Amino acid sequence: MNNSIGIHALVWVGDWNRETARYAIESAAARGYDRIEIPLLDDWRIDTAATRELLSDNGLAMTGNLFLTDANDITSHDPATVAAGLRRLIGGVDTVAAVGGDHLCGTVYSKLGRYDHAPTPQGRANCVETLRQVADHAAGRGVRIGLELCNRYETNLLNTARQALEILDEIDRPGTCAVHLDTYHMNIEEDGMAEPVLTCGDRLGYVHIGESHRGYLGTGSVDFDGFFGALGRIGYSGPITFESFSSAILAPELTDALCIWRDLWTDSADLARHAREFIGRQLVSADGDGDRRRSGGGLRTAGRHRAV
Repeated sequence: MNNSIGIHALVWVGDWNRETARYAIESAAARGYDRIEIPLLDDWRIDTAATRELLSDNGLAMTGNLFLTDANDITSHDPATVAAGLRRLIGGVDTVAAVGGDHLCGTVYSKLGRYDHAPTPQGRANCVETLRQVADHAAGRGVRIGLELCNRYETNLLNTARQALEILDEIDRPGTCAVHLDTYHMNIEEDGMAEPVLTCGDRLGYVHIGESHRGYLGTGSVDFDGFFGALGRIGYSGPITFESFSSAILAPELTDALCIWRDLWTDSADLARHAREFIGRQLVSADGDGDRRRSGGGLRTAGRHRAV
């Protein structure tokens, strides 16, 4: 498996300016990562030229991550709110392209937060039509879109891999849109860690690695052996990005938004080193497992398209 291994910028910094950007990017590169995932927050005034130069100097790929809010939820019935969501997503694509990035992921299909109702047919239709427009724009900018599945407390629309595949069929932009699996959320919503990967097959385009409690990998309840073994079985070659949060790094408003009520780490460098080594070991094991299974009769997968 030849994957781009990434780390979320919030492991290193709680804001983004010339100094913090340099620290995060250089720290990620020094710990052996190939990619950094940068949240496109409203109060992060990203200097795209400076960030692009830092990424190039350190040989890192870049992913942008964003989420929608009540003010720009594309599942809303209010046309003005949906239009605001479209602008937000197009702006995210343009920022990623401007810094030389290749992926935009996150809850790009609904607001990030608890809903008090199930998805509506009109809201789903608004989401699908909006994401078609975003995908068409992204395709022209060389940016791929990942629909990140989140747990039921953070979205009402896409909680499982099967739900994501259904909406991808409706969006019908296979060259640009793909499933984004996150082990933290999968551990809450899926029946297991392997079957969703096999179900996605070559429509899996991005992966977040996070422990059940958001702390050190391998110290919680996530079945990483099963998950990475499934990645090996489908020959997944897309990005794999480590994600973890601590109030030791984050500003109070981000800590509250991400519900970080207890800190499981305070040392970014040690956490990053451990995660990179953990992921590396899992990939070596998964590679061998995938080779054995492929030589014994092929893959079990429901995917139809090449991964993006």
